[in-house]
Amino acid sequence: MSRWIAFWNILLKDMRTYYLKPPNISWGIIFPLAWTGMFFIKSGSGMESVLSLLPGVVTVSILFGTTSMLAVTVTFEKKGRSFDRLLLAPLPLEMLMLAKTSGAILFGIANAFVPVVLALFLTDLANVSWAAFLPSVALIAIVSTFMGLFVAVSVSEIFEAQTFSNFFRFPMIFLCGLFFPIEQLPLFLKPLSYVLPITYGADIFHGALRSENAMALPIDFLVLGAFCLALFAFSLRNIRRKWIL
Repeated sequence: MSRWIAFWNILLKDMRTYYLKPPNISWGIIFPLAWTGMFFIKSGSGMESVLSLLPGVVTVSILFGTTSMLAVTVTFEKKGRSFDRLLLAPLPLEMLMLAKTSGAILFGIANAFVPVVLALFLTDLANVSWAAFLPSVALIAIVSTFMGLFVAVSVSEIFEAQTFSNFFRFPMIFLCGLFFPIEQLPLFLKPLSYVLPITYGADIFHGALRSENAMALPIDFLVLGAFCLALFAFSLRNIRRKWIL
C-alpha cells in the first residue's frame, strides 16, 4: 500500500508542478489545434480530407506533447538534484520511473483528443473503430513518453534533451506514414520506417479511422508493446549506470 501511496503522491506532485500549470494547459490545447488547423487548411481538399489527416495530427500532438514535457521534468529534476531525493521513496526504480512518466502519458492522451474533438465538428466519425483507436492512443502516448525518457536520461541539460528529441521527432513525421503512405518513400528509406515505433501506431490509426492499415492490427499492437518495454528497459539501464552510483 505504501508503494502505491508514494506512486500517487509523485504523480500528483508532477501534475501540480508541471502539467497543470496554465501555460502548459494552454500549450497542450493550442499546439494540437495549430497542427490540426494547419494541415486541414493546407490540404485544400475540403472536409473529406479530415479523416486522412487526423492520424497524423493526433500522433504529432501526442509525440511533441509527451517528449517536450518529459525532457523538461526529468532533466530539470536531475540537474536540481531533486531526483536524488526521490530515490529515497519506498519504491523500486521501475515503479518510481513509471510514476515520473505517468503525468506525461496522461498529458499526451489529453493532447490526442484536441484534434479529435475538433474533427467531430467537421466530419462524421460514426464509422471510427474506437476499440482500436483508444488503446492505440494510450500505446503511442506510452511509447512517445518512453522515447522522451530515453533521451532525458542520456543528456545532462534541458536544451540538449530538446535538441536530441528533434533528431527523431521530425524524421518520424515524414517517415512513419502519418501524412502520406510509406510506399511513396524512396526505396532506401522504407526499411528505416519500420524500425520507428510511430509507424505502427500510425498504421493502427489509419485502420481505425479509414480501414486502410497496411499491416495486421494485432502485429501493430504487438510491436508497439515491444517498443514500450524495450525503451523503458534501456532507460532504466541508463539511469542505473549514469545516475545511481
